[in-house]
Amino acid sequence: MNFIEELRWRGMLHDMTPGTEEQLEKGMTAGYIGFDPTAASLHIGNLATIMLLVHLQRAGHKPFALVGGATGMIGDPSGRSTERDYLSEETLRRNQEGIRAQLTRFLNFDSGENAAEMVNNYDWFKELSFLDFLREAGQHITVNYMVAKDSVKKRLETGLSFMEFSYQLLQGYDFYWLYKHKGVRLQMGGSDQWGNITTGTELIRRKESGSADASEEHLAYALTTPLITKADGTKFGKSAGGNVWLDPAMTSPYQFYQFWLNATDDDCPRLIRVFTLLPKEQIEELERQHAEAPHLRILQKAIAKDVTIRVHSQAGYDLAVKASEVLFGKATLDTLRSIESDEFDVIFEGVPQTEITSDELASCKDITDLLSVGSRGEVYASKGEARRAISQNAVSLNKIKVADPAAPVALEWLQERYILVSKGKKNHLLKKV
Repeated sequence: MNFIEELRWRGMLHDMTPGTEEQLEKGMTAGYIGFDPTAASLHIGNLATIMLLVHLQRAGHKPFALVGGATGMIGDPSGRSTERDYLSEETLRRNQEGIRAQLTRFLNFDSGENAAEMVNNYDWFKELSFLDFLREAGQHITVNYMVAKDSVKKRLETGLSFMEFSYQLLQGYDFYWLYKHKGVRLQMGGSDQWGNITTGTELIRRKESGSADASEEHLAYALTTPLITKADGTKFGKSAGGNVWLDPAMTSPYQFYQFWLNATDDDCPRLIRVFTLLPKEQIEELERQHAEAPHLRILQKAIAKDVTIRVHSQAGYDLAVKASEVLFGKATLDTLRSIESDEFDVIFEGVPQTEITSDELASCKDITDLLSVGSRGEVYASKGEARRAISQNAVSLNKIKVADPAAPVALEWLQERYILVSKGKKNHLLKKV
């Protein structure tokens, strides 16, 4: 597999420095991407750059994942209009461990010569004094060079602290340290990181050449991937609840699966190339099938399956599919009864819930009362609205249609622990008894 060609057909190549492709063709090349631990989990925006490391390793090269224990204390100003909130060392350490665990799901850390490695830039910065850093890095990069970067120029209008201004120099030194101690020749990232990454290639060139005017062959290389945006130009990677995280405790397998399932037809051709490992021929065949029957959402289901399994496991995917069938598919009362206790909360996460007592349930004279008890208008604003909906055959209880507003509640199929009230196909309320 040719790494650059793989990125090209997948639409994952934005820019690279001269000589990058030739370097990769010479043999196994070590490359890295940095991840600052500014949150307890990576999100699907990070997944686009993680896939760069995945493809790099699949092509026989050696991937390094750098967790920025040191740079995370400062925060990258790229793409931001304000300074990041300061995080405590304890929070950063906790975030680092979460990121380490997530990256092991994508990279092979036990594949011999090209096994992935994880490093933390705090390990070398903690021993480096401020004066030593100025001598090691500060003397080789001019202020004019740093100010010319887009990430800096955009912030000069609103204000940029010296701490954030120094970020690109710190990231540049990361590249130099990895180049010297780990033999890393390539740094990759999103297109917004181009300025920071090329600061590293320039620092390596100047320190290794011994002269700022030297014009010898490139010693280190840079490569970026396009930022993922939706077809309408808006930012990709957020749901109604905020970021879509890779940690199942922060975004459940069901929510994760649904995010991909709700992708638009216009976005799918790009998403399936960037986020899945499906080969070109299979993707093109799926696109052909999707064009013939778009209502089947063939592309969305293929993306959701591939990515959910890799992020959350096969079991997580199976549970997400089961949850989707229960809430939006043709599930039956028997399907509900088959739900295990440990699956219950996952399946109904995000569904409005209310609690009612056994006495309240017993006091309900009919189905209309049942819809109202314990409810705060989540599904029906009033008993009158509930009656009309029942009469119009738009209501089901535990996946069984009810057609008579005055029907008694004492039905054999009512579950003791919950009653799932469904208004049409997409609106639900869970009443816990």
